[in-house]
Amino acid sequence: MRIPVTTLNDGYDFPLLGLGTYKLQGEDCVNIVRRAIELGYRHIDTASFYGNEEQVGRAVADAIAAGDVTREELFITSKLWNDDQTRAAEAYEESLQRMGLEFIDLFLVHWPWPQHGTFVQAYESLVQLQGMGRLQSVGVANFYEEVLDEIIAHTGVAPVLNQVELHAGFTQQELRAYHQEKGIVTEAWAPLARGANLDDPVFTRLAEKHGRTPAQIALAYVMSLGCSVVPKTANPVRLEENLGAVEVELSQEDIAALDSLSGERMSNDPREFPGDPS
Repeated sequence: MRIPVTTLNDGYDFPLLGLGTYKLQGEDCVNIVRRAIELGYRHIDTASFYGNEEQVGRAVADAIAAGDVTREELFITSKLWNDDQTRAAEAYEESLQRMGLEFIDLFLVHWPWPQHGTFVQAYESLVQLQGMGRLQSVGVANFYEEVLDEIIAHTGVAPVLNQVELHAGFTQQELRAYHQEKGIVTEAWAPLARGANLDDPVFTRLAEKHGRTPAQIALAYVMSLGCSVVPKTANPVRLEENLGAVEVELSQEDIAALDSLSGERMSNDPREFPGDPS
């Protein structure tokens, strides 16, 4: 199954569906990542905060050694945690070592943490790493318009991607419009809204119409908005199910019905989290 790609603003191809690994630990993480690659996933998303970079790296190494994939066919994302914003270059090298990789395809500043005031410094350090050929692509996560303006004004470099909470009922339309204007890919974390609205009659009706599951409809919907998605799962059956979302073709009528769903942010507001550093 071929996963569609988009082109990042630095020229690299980027899969529109990947595997999120938040909360995956130990052998469960190794096994799920390994199985994902077997099924055809090519984008694996982790973070230093997740505490599983070593396991992700092991799974990648195993898949390459088995001949299932080459390193060049994979797109590996990790993220810089808040406490490391003043030592971004060192933290990147530590992520590399934990993963056993020569380079990471995409490294994100995980949260802006505006109260601490170091996100511009952190982003600039990653841009410098990219300039030295140590890092392929530079992005951010959970950023909003004002802080994106700051990093772009300071460095002259727009991030290739901003990974944010986004799902049916909370589609961040204004932020997506900003991203489009700046050439930034919108990537959705929690694209299934943690399952909160999958039993809504709109999902069940469209799932029946297309002969698909509500989760596949939800992922296809977010991708139809021009976003990439990184659903996370520890379940091998759902891992394969999520991949099937790339085959779902929603009509404009379907999309309009899904646009009508109500919802709200389910996690931290990046304007407030993680708060006062004192």
